[in-house]
Amino acid sequence: MPSDPATVVYNLIQKDPSIIAAAVIQGSNNILYTTDNWDISSEVGKVSSSWNSMNAQFVILSGVKYSVLQCTSERLVATSIRGEGHIIGAKDEEHKIIIYLEPDGEPMGATMDTSRALSELSSKQNYVDPSSQLGSAGGSVKPSGGANIDPQLKGEVQSFLEWIKDSEGLSGYINYYLQQNNTSIISELSKIYSELRQIFGV
Repeated sequence: MPSDPATVVYNLIQKDPSIIAAAVIQGSNNILYTTDNWDISSEVGKVSSSWNSMNAQFVILSGVKYSVLQCTSERLVATSIRGEGHIIGAKDEEHKIIIYLEPDGEPMGATMDTSRALSELSSKQNYVDPSSQLGSAGGSVKPSGGANIDPQLKGEVQSFLEWIKDSEGLSGYINYYLQQNNTSIISELSKIYSELRQIFGV
């Protein structure tokens, strides 16, 4: 049973307080729900059109221009070069969720949270049953050793894996920050790389 848009947005903002505003859209410009502090009704059609083209250089919302960092059929990530925050979007065949993220917010985490929130709106069955094991017939095979993995945790790891595999995902972000010569981000990436090598023993 899909959740109602207001509940989905409330839970999303509770999970990530750096999300300042959000809107749930059906079709190209039918706003089902928006937070009280964000009126994008006059601009949502243009944003949807730019997103659908998948080659837009920027989007404009509430009079602010955001440079597009990532634009795929499922995801939109744009940031203000003047430090006025970020726009994150997730969409499927039925809905879009567009959020405004404060300047100090974490776009990567907000992108994954928004994608998960979108799945709560869908009237369709998830393409992967969170309780099933990949490669099993009908999901009847249980994990070996009797270990129970939290389905939400497993879902987060699967979302992360999809983001890594997406050419517009992780590599797009890394290339962007390398081109920007952002020393703090590059330093943090180096630490994460070292930690991942330790985790996997490589």
